[in-house]
Amino acid sequence: MKTLLHLAMLAALSCTPAVHAGSLIDVGVVDRDTGATLPAYPRDGKYYVIGVPGHRYGVRLVNRTGARVLAVLAVDGVNAVSGETANPDQSGYVLDPYQSTEIDGWRKSMNEVAQFNFTALPNSYAVRTGRPDNVGVIGVAVFREKPLLWREGRVLEKISADAPLADRYTPPPAAAAQAASRPAMPAQAAEVGSMAKSTAAPAGSLARADESANAMRREAKSEESLGTGHGAREASNVSYTKFERASAHPDEIVSVWYDSYRNLVARGVVPPPPAPPQRDPQPFPQTFVPDPAG
Repeated sequence: MKTLLHLAMLAALSCTPAVHAGSLIDVGVVDRDTGATLPAYPRDGKYYVIGVPGHRYGVRLVNRTGARVLAVLAVDGVNAVSGETANPDQSGYVLDPYQSTEIDGWRKSMNEVAQFNFTALPNSYAVRTGRPDNVGVIGVAVFREKPLLWREGRVLEKISADAPLADRYTPPPAAAAQAASRPAMPAQAAEVGSMAKSTAAPAGSLARADESANAMRREAKSEESLGTGHGAREASNVSYTKFERASAHPDEIVSVWYDSYRNLVARGVVPPPPAPPQRDPQPFPQTFVPDPAG
């Protein structure tokens, strides 16, 4: 039986829209420096969000079901609890029925995480630990819990299992060793330009606007990709629980990709900012003739 983490606090259900709505769990990415849930941009069957370098972020999970589920969270191909190269068979977070919560960092102990933050690729935790191949994606593997056999109002046993039910228990020494802390790396702050909303062009200039947008997309130079850093420590309390998976394979995998605004524009995921309006020459710009300059 695997040792899994159970969230100690129940958060209120949020009205914030999810980036990616699954059938079992909704996943959102929250910019913790602005408080906004990052909007999703669909492209080729994937969902992308724009990360701001230097900003902290959290992964918001909402259990849509009336039963407990296990969420194995992977960031940049790394398990956010154990630090192992991610695999769905690993430890994760157990969410109670309809529970909503936010995972804000790499699990360092039962009481602390190192903050997630958007940072330059070389400063990402995955790259710093020699695993650069999967930087830029957040994934959640979701498992249903094996049902219990009930009779006369009491739990008799786990179906196809001999172990008694135990909500919480003291972790074995090996599990505590996995939670050993590693040195934190400082987050790097950076600024990006604000994103302009595209507006509808007049009918007579649609072709010219499309041509201009395509030109801007071609000319947009991609910059270094974003990754997730190993930021400052903060309090985050969890406890251990037992959870028996109904299946060896995830019932659902929800994924969200991320990168900088410039890179997503260059890749055609995000619309480029609108081109400045074209001004036509005016035949009668003034009433009287001004003196020439000089």
